Amino acid sequence: MSTIILLTLTGLALAAMYFLLAAGLSLIFGLMDVLNFAHGAFFTWGAYAAWWTIAQISGEFRASTPAFLLALVVATIVGAVLAAAVEVGLLRPLYQRPIYQVLITLGIGLALSQLTAVIWRPDARTFPQPRWLADTSTVLGARVPNNRFLLILAALAVLAGMLLFLRKTRYGLIVRAGAENREMVQALGIDVDRAFTLVFALGGALAGLGGAFGAAYFGSIDPQFGSVNLIFAFIVVVIGGLGSVTGSALAAVVIGLAQQFGNYYTTWAGDFVVVLLLAVVLLVRPNGLLGRLR
Repeated sequence: MSTIILLTLTGLALAAMYFLLAAGLSLIFGLMDVLNFAHGAFFTWGAYAAWWTIAQISGEFRASTPAFLLALVVATIVGAVLAAAVEVGLLRPLYQRPIYQVLITLGIGLALSQLTAVIWRPDARTFPQPRWLADTSTVLGARVPNNRFLLILAALAVLAGMLLFLRKTRYGLIVRAGAENREMVQALGIDVDRAFTLVFALGGALAGLGGAFGAAYFGSIDPQFGSVNLIFAFIVVVIGGLGSVTGSALAAVVIGLAQQFGNYYTTWAGDFVVVLLLAVVLLVRPNGLLGRLR
C-alpha cells in the first residue's frame, strides 16, 4: 500500500511539473495560434536562474528558505522577460505566417540551449534545496519528499489563477476576444498587441516557474533539461486539447501517473504507455479530451 501511495503522489508531482510547462504552451496556442518550440528553453533558463540565485545567496550546495523563495520569483521573471522579448522582437511580424513562427521559435530554442551550455557549462549541476523541502513526510506508511507536495500545491494555484485571469479579468476577456476576432477588437480601440505580449509573457513566466520546481523535483539540471521535458509537455497539450488549460491539467495527471507506474513496474513501459495514450486520443478524439473544434 505504501508503494502505491508513493507512486501516486510522485506521479501527481510529475504531472504538476508537466502542467506548469504545458499550461503556458496551451495558453499561447489557444489564444494566439502559436506553437512555441522555444518554450523548453524558457523552462531551462528558469531552472538555471533559480540555481544561480540560490548559489549567490546560500552557495551551490545548500539553500535557505528565503533564497529558495527568491529563486522562484527570479525564475518566473526571467521566463517572462525572455518570452516577452521573443514575442515583441521576432514573432509579432509573423502572426500571419505560421510556418515562419515554427521555424523561428525552434531556432530560438536551439540557440538558447546552446547559450546555456556556453554560460554554465554542459555538465549537470545539483540543485540545492532547503532542508525541509528535501526531507520526507510519512503518508500512510509512504515516505514522500516534501517538494512533491509543494509542486502539487503550486500547480493547483496556477490552474486556479489562470482560470480566474481568463474568465474574470478585463485583460483575459480582451485576449479571448482578440483570439476570436482580432480586427473587431482593434476597431474598438483596444491594443491587442499589448494583450498578446502579456499572454506570451505569462506563458514564459509559467515555464520559468516550472523550471525552478522541476529542478527541485529532479534534484539536478543541465542545458537539455527543458528540451527533454518539452516533448512530454507537447503530448500533454495535444491529449488535453489544444488551447484548453483545464484539459492540459487533466492530461498531465493521466500522463504523470501512467509514466510513474509504468517506469516503476517495468524499465520501459512508462514512455511507451504515454505514446500509446497519445495515439489512442488522436484516433478517438482528434481535438483532445477537452479541446475545441478548429
